[in-house]
Amino acid sequence: MRQAIRAGSLYFLIVFAVGFLLGTIRVLILTPQFGALTSVIIETPVILLISWLVCQRLIRMMNVDRALNARLTMGATAFLLLIAAEQILGVIGFGRELGEQLRHYLTPEGAVGLAGQIVFALFPAIQLVAKKRP
Repeated sequence: MRQAIRAGSLYFLIVFAVGFLLGTIRVLILTPQFGALTSVIIETPVILLISWLVCQRLIRMMNVDRALNARLTMGATAFLLLIAAEQILGVIGFGRELGEQLRHYLTPEGAVGLAGQIVFALFPAIQLVAKKRP
């Protein structure tokens, strides 16, 4: 289980770094042209593709157990770290109140982003199930 937590932590770090870069591009370039919702809809498949590939690579490199509980642990670790980092960045980095950060998930663009984060968290388990299929 320790390996799954380590893999989840690294999964979070890599995807968070890429997401920070893509988020900056989205906010500075896409949002002014297309609006917040369309920009998130454009960004989400890109970050999910990158997340899928990173997840796949880490599972192999770190030899994460093929048990469902290990894969769920990896995804849950990454998800919890991602949500925590997002809240901390919003509050400390951008001066938003925690309530404001959380209410953002109720907006259309926030809901799309949260759905993408949930899918990101499920990728380790989805990859396990997908490998078991003939």
